[in-house]
Amino acid sequence: MYLTRRNQNWLPEVFNTLFDTDMFPKMNMSTTTSPAINVIEKDTEYDVELAAPGMTRDDFKVTLDEDENLVVDLEKKVETNEGDDKDKDKKDAGRYLRREFSYTKFHQTLLLPDDVDREKISATCEHGVLRVVLPKFAPQEMKKESKVIEIQ
Repeated sequence: MYLTRRNQNWLPEVFNTLFDTDMFPKMNMSTTTSPAINVIEKDTEYDVELAAPGMTRDDFKVTLDEDENLVVDLEKKVETNEGDDKDKDKKDAGRYLRREFSYTKFHQTLLLPDDVDREKISATCEHGVLRVVLPKFAPQEMKKESKVIEIQ
């Protein structure tokens, strides 16, 4: 079962209520824009896809925190200039007609199911889509053995 914690909210509150289910309960939501996330369950793995157009693998950081939750961080800083570039090389060129700074930051925590093999998690990024593969333990690896507890 996946539980998500976001520090950004990408849908109005009425939609949050619709997505507040046993499978994906909402936790710690605030207001801003977040990338779309898909979670796909397959027989042998879970796939997490996070769409962030224009982002590269260097913009992402994927980690397991101290509680073995999957943490996805995204951070990108962009600076664009508009105006006359002819004075760009002059020491005293300080007249901006327009200048914009763009800063994107995203933090997502996924509480992983018990059947995820945390040692084999992998991630790739292609065309602005981060894909994290969460392999499942083989059924025999998850099999619990019974144990007799001696009464003293």
